[in-house]
Amino acid sequence: MQHKVIDTKEVVIRFTGDSGDGMQLTGTLFADASAIFGNEISTFPDYPAEIRAPQGTVAGVSGFQVNIGSGEIRTPGDYCDVLVAMNPAALRANAKWSKPTATIIIDSDTFDEKGIVKAGFKTNDPVAELKIQDRIIIFAPITTLTKESLKDSGLDAKAVIRSKNMFTLGICYYMFNRPMESTFKYLEKKFRKKPELIEANKKVIKDGFNYAGNIHAIPNTYSIAPSKQEKGIYRNINGNQATAWGLLAASEKSGRPLFCGSYPITPATSILEELAIHKELNAKTLQCEDEIAGICTSIGAAYAGNFAVTTTSGPGLSLKSEALGLAMITELPLVIVDVQRSGPSTGVPTKTEQTDLNQALYGRNGECPIAVIAAHSPSHCFDAAFYAGKYAMEHMMPVILLTEGFIGNGSEPWKIPSMKDYPEINPPIIDKPQEVPYWPYKRDDLRFARRWALPGTVGLEHRVGGLEKNNDGGVSSDPLVHERMVKERAEKVARLANFIPEQKVIGDEKADVLVVGWGGTFGHLYTAVKELHDQGRSVSLAHFDYIMPLPKNTAKIFANYKKIIVCELNSGQFANYLKGEFQQFQFLQYNKVQGQPFIVKEIVDAVNAIL
Repeated sequence: MQHKVIDTKEVVIRFTGDSGDGMQLTGTLFADASAIFGNEISTFPDYPAEIRAPQGTVAGVSGFQVNIGSGEIRTPGDYCDVLVAMNPAALRANAKWSKPTATIIIDSDTFDEKGIVKAGFKTNDPVAELKIQDRIIIFAPITTLTKESLKDSGLDAKAVIRSKNMFTLGICYYMFNRPMESTFKYLEKKFRKKPELIEANKKVIKDGFNYAGNIHAIPNTYSIAPSKQEKGIYRNINGNQATAWGLLAASEKSGRPLFCGSYPITPATSILEELAIHKELNAKTLQCEDEIAGICTSIGAAYAGNFAVTTTSGPGLSLKSEALGLAMITELPLVIVDVQRSGPSTGVPTKTEQTDLNQALYGRNGECPIAVIAAHSPSHCFDAAFYAGKYAMEHMMPVILLTEGFIGNGSEPWKIPSMKDYPEINPPIIDKPQEVPYWPYKRDDLRFARRWALPGTVGLEHRVGGLEKNNDGGVSSDPLVHERMVKERAEKVARLANFIPEQKVIGDEKADVLVVGWGGTFGHLYTAVKELHDQGRSVSLAHFDYIMPLPKNTAKIFANYKKIIVCELNSGQFANYLKGEFQQFQFLQYNKVQGQPFIVKEIVDAVNAIL
């Protein structure tokens, strides 16, 4: 078979195997090497939902998809050009995500009768059963070759088997002409106390690379040129890490020490873990015994003068709802990060959705409006977290930041910003009485925010708590006082619209169709609208980062389009919210609740159907 080197602008690779096969690490190392090479990338880690699903079953399959390109990359790709399947279950679960022209690399050592039956195949020919004979199928004895590679390494049998993901990585490095240096540096750092593992892993990567170069089953290799990026220092970053760094940046700009009280929950835990390693930035973290303790410790920290944060996912946000009301009525600054996952209850905890929007908007007792912001990509999580902190502290109120498992775990290149380009954060802290007696709920005219009096300050003693109070801080059950305070707290949230940016439209200011989205669907909607525009369709995109309150020009934008279609990963929560806010417009919907991101073609077809 004649070998060809194909120059291409974009390639999608999907690494799949059992949860113990190291596919997440393999995909991450491949993505990092591509980012360092200068490619645009977008990744999609896809974890099994069960903690210990039976080995070799479809339920235990773990995946990592990465899209690399020389141009603009906004999604991890719909279907893959190369699929790595380390066992029969991985092939069965992921063959549907491969293109008809795809290359599928299979560890033939795992395709014995036991493995095939365990994966749920009905015949002994998985390729024919899946009807993927048109793909380029490469059966490679990866396990056997790994054992041969490391037979003299001195490693025990289990350690040798665990290295087969590195052999696979070497194959892929050959196919895509990836540099190995960054991976070698990673191994040297990770195993600096176990040098025997450094050399063993380097050797098996090189042997996988050489194996791919020597066999004739691989017809093509690919060359993807570096992208032309704006000058600067870049790094590959995932959404949860970007969120943590954005919170740290807000702490620095405000001069307030950061406190995070949280309970570990998938897929938000790594935000707490990232904050915990930055004590040098004056960050304090507390892993609490439950979700309620997490938010309550954070409220206490806010009262004491800290920039307070708590992180969670949907089930945890439910548990925090009563304390959220406490943060709202005491008017203390607090950021609540909700990395959304599939529900209800435990649901499908490692899969992504946008199904917590109603809970963020309405999930509390009484009249309790809370500001809601949404991040739209892994790197945007930094800005979203920074401004959530800014608005919480300057406006003296809780702010909910919604991200999703898709962007929280996913990664992309991020140009490291200069903090001089970010605004200062000026919390309304007072250190002496401005009137006697001190009125803790006296508001400024611009933001309608109360002042932040730290406990122990002479002359600024005041009550806090869940009971209704007058502006002077005295507990009151007067009906008119209660109604006035309810309106004032709602007005404070509404006035945030004067400080957030106006909504922008991608595409023509007037068109036949406006696609509307929010949160982590941005990349797929953007790519779909671009594709439709290239087809000559009159379509634009309005993607919302600010949910409560909405940007002031929202109605003006909606009036410029003949049809509006709201696309979201739920049953229509944002669409219903918009219907209530803007009853003069008709909102069409395209919804998906499968625990998976959109496919670009789904959006294209949905828009074409209404044109």
